[in-house]
Amino acid sequence: MTIMTCWPVAAVVDRILKVHAAPEGSPWMWTLGFGHHEDRTPTHGYEPTREAAMAAFAKSWRHE
Repeated sequence: MTIMTCWPVAAVVDRILKVHAAPEGSPWMWTLGFGHHEDRTPTHGYEPTREAAMAAFAKSWRHE
């Protein structure tokens, strides 16, 4: 498992992980950190690349 934090801030707002138990072809999971998911949808997802996971997180974070 690989864990990456995307934003260099004082609080952890997300996690991006390369997981083994993921949908085929989408091993990168992103999730909003506890306390940062209110009024945001989706709060997690699976993507085929780390870059796509970062983009999906950013889209959720910005409420797009």
